[in-house]
Amino acid sequence: MDSNAINPSCLLYGPLDARFEDRPIPALTDPHDVIVRIAYTGVCGSDVHFWLHGGIRTYVSQTQPLTMGHEASGTIHAVGSAVTSLVPGDRCKAGRYNLCPAMKFAADPPVVHGTLTKYFMLPADFCYKISENIGLDEAVLLVPLAVGIHAVRLADVKPGQSVVVFGAGTVGLFCAAVAREFGASIVVSVDILESKLKFAKEFVGREAGRTAMPDVSLTVEENAARLARDHALGEGADVVIDASGAEMSVQTAIFALRKGGTYVQAGMGKRKIEFPISEMCEKEIAAKGCYRYGPGDFDLGISLVGRGRLDLSGLISNIFPFERATEAWEAARRGEGIKTLIEGPKD
Repeated sequence: MDSNAINPSCLLYGPLDARFEDRPIPALTDPHDVIVRIAYTGVCGSDVHFWLHGGIRTYVSQTQPLTMGHEASGTIHAVGSAVTSLVPGDRCKAGRYNLCPAMKFAADPPVVHGTLTKYFMLPADFCYKISENIGLDEAVLLVPLAVGIHAVRLADVKPGQSVVVFGAGTVGLFCAAVAREFGASIVVSVDILESKLKFAKEFVGREAGRTAMPDVSLTVEENAARLARDHALGEGADVVIDASGAEMSVQTAIFALRKGGTYVQAGMGKRKIEFPISEMCEKEIAAKGCYRYGPGDFDLGISLVGRGRLDLSGLISNIFPFERATEAWEAARRGEGIKTLIEGPKD
């Protein structure tokens, strides 16, 4: 790549078609905006889906390519004239928000570009200044942490409750760990990969953390009964959070709940699946959807990490240079490690 590039960026033109290009450095036309020099961008499941399929609900095209990346950290490069909370050189985590009809996230096609670039502009209100004890690589993880916090807050987890989390990827790990911090006495992480369960046991730990692997030869009802029996959940768990999006997990989750329990769907999966509505009705289960994160979630996440309640260092498995971004997506597609990062462009 040309070392004199203005703003090197990684753009997706379609499935398996990523190109590295020079784009203009953003101009500060709004006095409330800032420009961030990107240090790291995290890779999540949606990035892999975009890489393989070109989008999820909306899609990129040859005429409207998209700069990828939406989990990012960096340092403030420049600030608008009305910005007083940040100055150039501040270390920050960039984030955006949730159910407003006008809401736009980074890497949101067809018009909002993402953070796989050297310089990224966004409103100052959506930058979170981080303390010196949080590394810029670790700061990327504050996005999935905020999602986990959002799910646990939606579930209204209370001290002494039992919580089961399906999926031990990054978001699932954070759902389990945050449930523990909210006082859950039993937290069971469920996954089909032994390596992820081993990490989950160590990460959640502190007596509450437990793990379970479903038996694919059993029905979802049988797996739910086995889960309740093995972990002394009585008639079922108080709260179940699905962070996998897998149909079998969703179905098992409903059967694993007690009567009057709470179910939160945090994982994005297929748009149409078979859902056990009769079981949900007969148990009078409260079911909630979870979309990314909301007000206060980043603040709580920064507090938990800053106070040493959550250690992010062990979650980062791979860091790829900017020029090998597609290799990072492929590594995530294969399920390698826990969290993969991509470095920002170098000088």
